[in-house]
Amino acid sequence: MTRKLGSGKLVIATHNAGKLKEIGKLLDPYGLECVSAGALGLPEPAETGKTFVENALIKARAAAEASGIPALADDSGLSVAALDGRPGVYTADWAERQWFEGEAGRDWFMAMGKVEGMLQSKGFETPRNAWFSCVLALAWPDGDYAVYEGRVDGELTWPPRGTMGFGYDPVFVPNGYDLTFAELEPEQKHAISHRADAFAKLVKDQFAA
Repeated sequence: MTRKLGSGKLVIATHNAGKLKEIGKLLDPYGLECVSAGALGLPEPAETGKTFVENALIKARAAAEASGIPALADDSGLSVAALDGRPGVYTADWAERQWFEGEAGRDWFMAMGKVEGMLQSKGFETPRNAWFSCVLALAWPDGDYAVYEGRVDGELTWPPRGTMGFGYDPVFVPNGYDLTFAELEPEQKHAISHRADAFAKLVKDQFAA
């Protein structure tokens, strides 16, 4: 039987205020008080895992152990079938670049272009099947944990289209749609996304009567 969260505080293992707001809104109906790892001054652990599950657990366990409070972390990314599942867990790394004066930042157009260039190098007929994955990991301070995995399948398109998404959203067209994730209204995207799939599984397991 899966351990249940109950009400009370939950650390969201992120230093991103936007992600805290998004996840907090999803969990608001369940009596949880969400606080970010950043707000608690917790360090960000090195994501050394080779899978989404491993990285999500690294973040959740680090936050739970450091805070003494149950913690939730997510790890997500894009996988392309013709690229043997890459970029996968290195989704964000493909967008890293050095800006002026040595400052690092993320250039998602560069990352999308890298994917497109690799596909084009394989030939015009190369399949463009791809999928977004999201893993949610819950961890308790005593070491107990639970994992929930979500996925949405689609195809890549080029050039990028739309302004409402982020990351690789402008080149990803989910199955059954003609619009990219960046062209869909946020409510539409959130209803079918990989994160929505993972959260539905978490809610069913943790909060269903």
